[in-house]
Amino acid sequence: MTEIFSTIVDWINATQVPDQLRDVDAKGLFTNPFFLLPFIGLVGHMIWRQAVRDLILMVLFIGLWMFTGSQMVQGIFVEGEIQIDKILPVLGVGVGAIAVIVYLFFIRSD
Repeated sequence: MTEIFSTIVDWINATQVPDQLRDVDAKGLFTNPFFLLPFIGLVGHMIWRQAVRDLILMVLFIGLWMFTGSQMVQGIFVEGEIQIDKILPVLGVGVGAIAVIVYLFFIRSD
């Protein structure tokens, strides 16, 4: 079973997708009209369709993506050791995100 996971991890590392995601220029992305116009169209369509759950999930995903690139998350490991003073806020954000997802899918079902 571990052979399957190791081959999948090796394949993902060979495609360099983690490096590409790490090197995304968020400011450049959200000022690029070729991304921004379809994105605004998608948000407008979600508002018109009243898909509040999908809109909240998209905002949550973008917020978590921006949070993982922050200095707090990047400074969590120093010389291979976890910094205890920075782990609680990261865990709090993760638990909050999971709580929002559980609320949207299980408690507040449309």
